[in-house]
Amino acid sequence: MVTRKLGKSGLEVSAIGMGCWAIGGPWRMGPSKEESYPAGWGQINDDESIRAIHAALDLGINLFDTAANYGAGHSEIVLGKALAGRRAQAVIATKFGHIVNEAEKFVTGDNDQILKNVRQDVENSLRRLQTDYIDVYQLHEAGYDLELALTLRSVLEELVSEGKIRWYGWSTDLVDHAHVFADGPHCASIQFRLNAVADNPEMRQLCADHDLAGLNKDPLNKGILTGKYNSQSTFPQDDIRSQVSFEEDRIVRRLNTVDALRDIFTAGGRTMAQGAICYILGLDERMLPIPGFKNVKQVQDNARALQFGPMSAEEVAQVQAIVAEHEPQEA
Repeated sequence: MVTRKLGKSGLEVSAIGMGCWAIGGPWRMGPSKEESYPAGWGQINDDESIRAIHAALDLGINLFDTAANYGAGHSEIVLGKALAGRRAQAVIATKFGHIVNEAEKFVTGDNDQILKNVRQDVENSLRRLQTDYIDVYQLHEAGYDLELALTLRSVLEELVSEGKIRWYGWSTDLVDHAHVFADGPHCASIQFRLNAVADNPEMRQLCADHDLAGLNKDPLNKGILTGKYNSQSTFPQDDIRSQVSFEEDRIVRRLNTVDALRDIFTAGGRTMAQGAICYILGLDERMLPIPGFKNVKQVQDNARALQFGPMSAEEVAQVQAIVAEHEPQEA
């Protein structure tokens, strides 16, 4: 099993993790119920989700990334059930920063409440996860006020001292915000969007400068990089992807890019998903892609990327050249 260090935590984790957004099932998010939108990935089967998590553990995958808002708490609940009796085998990264209504499957945000709620948020996540500690606790509000973030960092250090959490991080694509946490004694990681068509070299440099891991959300570009969708693809109304038409010009362009990447992604027998994951592993040794899953087959397919290992520097350069040719402007 290919492993990597989780930043300065020293924790040894599988070189890919499993993203637990999809297994939260349907939920809605917004400023109010009337103005909410579907924020999940459609229907799920909890028993299959648990089998998939067990399959990941059996394959040597020990890093699981979830969040309090995924499924309005349901993702954490499912992960907690799956890890019962196997907690010591797993490194759990979860996130906070929203107001979660578990009963009504509704999530909203209120930045003014984050500092006030963080201690109760920890307790809620510990309850749902059926654990007495969280390995990596991540702020889930990308644009949080910088001064408040510095105060929040101090609270997170207190939670480390109390044994509630071991390390912390920030889920944000904003480099100036990540800098506020980066020097924290127990900051181990930054979670940010990274895939073959969307790089963030400044954030990767910040991780290198501060001995942090990069947890890479969206490594498969919401499934587009798996090559299984086309311009006619549609999704159920409770799937977040239903909010976008795949006939839009920018999506069609992306689909064309994926077609152009097919040969390099699948070289040597890789699937498209494996190629997308291996690209990230070859791009930067600090990166930890966290592809999502709904079933055992997806976990097995993603985990097999580690059998191929990181793309070579030459392959990474080929991917970047293809993307630059087909998407000269950032999408």
